[in-house]
Amino acid sequence: MTEVRVQSGTALRLDSVTKTYGSGAAAVTALRGVDLHLTRGSFTAVMGPSGSGKSTFLHCAAGLDRPTSGSVWLGGTDISRLKPKALTRFRRDHVGFVFQAYNLLPALTALQNVTLPLLLAGESVDPAWLDFVVDAVGLTDLRGRRPAEMSGGQQQRVAIARAVVTRPDAVFADEPTGALDSRTGRQVLDLLRRTATDLDQTVVMVTHDPVAAAHADRVVFLADGVFVGHLDRPTPQQVADHMTHLGEW
Repeated sequence: MTEVRVQSGTALRLDSVTKTYGSGAAAVTALRGVDLHLTRGSFTAVMGPSGSGKSTFLHCAAGLDRPTSGSVWLGGTDISRLKPKALTRFRRDHVGFVFQAYNLLPALTALQNVTLPLLLAGESVDPAWLDFVVDAVGLTDLRGRRPAEMSGGQQQRVAIARAVVTRPDAVFADEPTGALDSRTGRQVLDLLRRTATDLDQTVVMVTHDPVAAAHADRVVFLADGVFVGHLDRPTPQQVADHMTHLGEW
């Protein structure tokens, strides 16, 4: 069991998290005692080969799935102990998730898509904060456009703004550049970087791309359901080299 820490003042914490699917001889263990401590304002990339547990880790950390054992803390709340309705409300208010497929509502404008989580929560929109978020992701001139009128990169900007507008404890991104061309992908990665630095959000990104991972403060590596190492501010080549040796694990 390998523990990965990023300074103090934890915004996201996983303690001895395991996740097993099925039972008996058919049981498959996707996570094996994972520990992870991340501070607010950090940007962490998670990498590993297919089947290493990346998606399971992301879903458990974001409260989309429950660990079999261990605990997941977001801010001061152990979300792994919340009942389903309470967990749904907590995710709405404290978790931002950036999907690879954007998941925007086609009938709504960019601004309406961004503010949707606040409206669903019955919260008023802080105009100053909304302007700051919209400007930070470069949507100032796109507020009135609907998804069909925007490029893939522009839609992903909307998805990022929607994920951070509620001031969540953590923002999770699932292969956010997987469906984008290289130029647009770089723009999205720069936005995630600004999300951490300018908006003081904790960003956790799962990716298979060494170039994308190199935008993060730290890259952690999963193999067979456990963290097996990390690199701080690496180059894409260092990430790629590290990935080639994961098979030895």
